[in-house]
Amino acid sequence: MGLAIFFPVLIAGSSFLERNVWGIGGNLGKHFIFIYMWCVAGSSVVARLIMRESPRDISFRWAGWATTRAVLIATAMPLAVGLISYGIGWTTGLAHFATIGIPEVVYGIPITGPSAMRFCKYLLISLTVGGLWSCRSAVGEEIGWRGYMLTRLMDSGLPAPIFFSGLIWGLWHMPLILGGRYTSVPNSLLSIALFIADITALGYVLAWLRLSSGSIWPCIWAHSVWNELILGPFDAATNDSSIWVGEAGVLTTLVVILFVVAVYQLWPLPPKALKS
Repeated sequence: MGLAIFFPVLIAGSSFLERNVWGIGGNLGKHFIFIYMWCVAGSSVVARLIMRESPRDISFRWAGWATTRAVLIATAMPLAVGLISYGIGWTTGLAHFATIGIPEVVYGIPITGPSAMRFCKYLLISLTVGGLWSCRSAVGEEIGWRGYMLTRLMDSGLPAPIFFSGLIWGLWHMPLILGGRYTSVPNSLLSIALFIADITALGYVLAWLRLSSGSIWPCIWAHSVWNELILGPFDAATNDSSIWVGEAGVLTTLVVILFVVAVYQLWPLPPKALKS
């Protein structure tokens, strides 16, 4: 099975990059995260070549309304999760809103005005220009995760393949977190546990996007916008390190889980998709 090749190649490649590339200067070290994310796609390519598998099942296609609906939901997900979880945190005092962390210029666009306006401008830029720019790296992961690993986990007969696809995705971040290189997640047992729960739940959303639409584009867009919004304006507008918000936040994780329940209840996956 291709996963027997994919996982060892991914572990070896990611470990090599984590240990060696970070300390290299110049463009290679500067673009470490981008290279690390594309290692997932590279591992799937190696597995496909060895197994002589066609790349057509990656599903770089637009399947009409199903894909359009998935892209709309992919856009709404990080926006809703951010507004609800951070909004609760800011209004209850569990986290504190402040624009001190918002940069003055984002993607070459000045961010000026009162606090609320600066946040809204940053949010809009991240949702549009930032989302498109971030697709460059998100596609590297999604080609491997949802374009290869997910469907093969489902075909393998493994119980709860969607759960394990999200869990594996979260665990893949561990070397970066433990090495202090994934700065959005504190290196503590509680934060790591919350992060794993959050990313595993996100895995359910992205699996639904892929399986309901028959396309990988909604996954790429959701991944990209999530990184831009949560790690961008929402984190930047939070003037402290809070266990309640962020990728390792209690509120964020709970809202993602509620989003998963809502999506799967409103638009159940057809049996055909679950067998793909």
